[in-house]
Amino acid sequence: MASQYQVPSTPRIISPSPTPSEQSGVDGYFPQQARSKAQRQSSVEPIEEQELDGDSGYDDEEHPDLARARSKSRSRQVGRHPPRRMGKNGSISSATVLIPTSTTSDPTRSRKEKGNPKQSNGNPTPQTNLLSPESAYPQGYGAAYWRSLSRSPSPLGLIPIHREWRAFIHKHEVPRKLLHVSIGFVILYFYFAGYQQADFHPLLLGLFIPIFTVDLVRFRWPAFNQFYIRVLGPFMRESEAHDTFNGVISYIAGLWATMYFCRKDVTVVSVLLLSWCDPAASTFGRAWGMYTPRIRRGKSLAGSLAAFVVGVAVAVWFWGFVAPGGRGMEKNQGVNGFAFQGRLESSLGVLEGWPAVGVLAVVTGLAASVSEAVDLWGLDDNLTIPVLCGLKLGAFLWAFGGL
Repeated sequence: MASQYQVPSTPRIISPSPTPSEQSGVDGYFPQQARSKAQRQSSVEPIEEQELDGDSGYDDEEHPDLARARSKSRSRQVGRHPPRRMGKNGSISSATVLIPTSTTSDPTRSRKEKGNPKQSNGNPTPQTNLLSPESAYPQGYGAAYWRSLSRSPSPLGLIPIHREWRAFIHKHEVPRKLLHVSIGFVILYFYFAGYQQADFHPLLLGLFIPIFTVDLVRFRWPAFNQFYIRVLGPFMRESEAHDTFNGVISYIAGLWATMYFCRKDVTVVSVLLLSWCDPAASTFGRAWGMYTPRIRRGKSLAGSLAAFVVGVAVAVWFWGFVAPGGRGMEKNQGVNGFAFQGRLESSLGVLEGWPAVGVLAVVTGLAASVSEAVDLWGLDDNLTIPVLCGLKLGAFLWAFGGL
């Protein structure tokens, strides 16, 4: 009986040998293998599993068993959450992966370059990212940089009074706008007093030369520039503090060009458009520009509509009420005559009286709106608005004014 039912021998279980990529290099223990099997494995090249330096969040001393091949994202804004790993004392920790941003360096750079940034040849690189007034004064950053500054108070404190009166002077520019608007009333006074355009050429030239010279001097003399900013700071923008010419220079140049090349009535209307349409566009654009489409940087549809309405009102008031009383005067004849004589002629017919004034008013509003919104090579609008308005109105009246 005993020989009939023999107890089977215990089966021998052989665990499979690990693949070359799964062999641990920490314990230093490798199980013995048969010679034929070792020869067969040695004929296969081991699979290297490694990541580009700087693309993972692990250090060089990381446990080799925890490093696994993973797909890499091409996006610099996508981070991976690494698996949790067991510490020596049994605690579970999770490695932190830093998400690279646009301000970080190239991920292909080595850790040696990251740890030892290059020092500049000269003054040492500041440890903080904060700017100070000394970093911009007196050299500045160029006209393009100051032109791109926002209207909010600058952290550099370029004009001290702008920090003290942020809403009144810096944000709303009340002193600057009052000066802007007052020029229109001055022109009307000279018009009713009987002054001619040729009378202003020596005056404007006498103002342009010293103001331009003072700007050249203050750009090269920091102490004088500080005094200049303290005195005229309420009428300046921060973009004009260091290396951009004062807007008064462009204003005077625009007035001179308009008075020299345009007829008398066109000159008066162009100066009024500069004096009143530009502040209106700035005021309404800042108040309601956020609710309307943007035409270009710093210009909104609300501001352009305000310039159009004021331009129409100026044309109706001047050519409808003021100009008719001065057309027959001797002082408004010849070279000092008006371009608009109360009628418009075209192939479609003739318009006289208020219909002609209405059409001319719409053209004036469009000229003011477009001239205020357009940007010509970064020139100051105090120069471009009167010149462009004078050219547009002069060309329109030359073609349809019947002269």
